[in-house]
Amino acid sequence: MTGPLIYGFSVDAVAAAKVVADFAKTNDKLVIRGGAFAGKALDVNGVKQLAAIPTKEVLLAQLCGLLMSPISRTAVVLGALAAKKEGPVEEAAAEPAAA
Repeated sequence: MTGPLIYGFSVDAVAAAKVVADFAKTNDKLVIRGGAFAGKALDVNGVKQLAAIPTKEVLLAQLCGLLMSPISRTAVVLGALAAKKEGPVEEAAAEPAAA
């Protein structure tokens, strides 16, 4: 490789690839030739795929949402069943008081 080179390092494995790929989109003079991740060489497509991965926080939020979905659906169904069962009981209890 000849000419100026840019190296990006980050604690977050995806952050450096995201910054470089985003900058390359707006600056035509920056050309991504390759990269390295976990000791393996990446080509241009590998760097772009790495940059396309959501951040760790987003992935954790998505995982929590997936784990919470069945629980919240169950709670909604149980709440609806409880409201359905309580409805006639409350109406029957209110009728003698009105009479």
